[in-house]
Amino acid sequence: MNKTPRASSARKRIVETAERLFYAEGIRAVGIDRVIAEAGVAKMTLYNHFASKDDLVLAVLKYREEQFDLYIKQRMMEHQSAGLKPLRAFFAALKDWFECPDYRGCAFINATSELADSNPAATEFCAEHKRRFKQQLADIIIESEGDQAAAVAPAISVLVEGAIVTSVSEGNSEAAEIAEAAAFQLIAGVLSQ
Repeated sequence: MNKTPRASSARKRIVETAERLFYAEGIRAVGIDRVIAEAGVAKMTLYNHFASKDDLVLAVLKYREEQFDLYIKQRMMEHQSAGLKPLRAFFAALKDWFECPDYRGCAFINATSELADSNPAATEFCAEHKRRFKQQLADIIIESEGDQAAAVAPAISVLVEGAIVTSVSEGNSEAAEIAEAAAFQLIAGVLSQ
């Protein structure tokens, strides 16, 4: 009976450790032996949970999505509690993320460019994540600015993705504010028609 909690605890430790290392240093740069050592598990324990590094990468991406969604929702709620409408709260949360000390951009963009076609399941999950993120953003835009604003949701999504990449390359959070200003210009344009 004690094996199940221990096994799930070990799995969680492996995934959390791999997520931290993959995000900080890159998926290809971090080997399984390093994950095993830093997670404090035996090699057999890792392979009891994950048949290959590809399986671990996919589990890490799923975990990262859960954690990222939770982070954005929590930060948005805090900003909304301070009086911001949902879309303004989203951009404030985006800026908060850019200002995190361990920020290295989007884990899904990073994984897609790093893995290319070498891990089809992981790259497909990354593409699905981006589709889900785009839809979540569209929902926020509609909730905040109304149904008519949905027409510019795809363009705002591109602005957000560009802000993510720019914040990494420039090493600051200004891209969130620039994307926010551009998003509201697009919305104003469509609402005035």
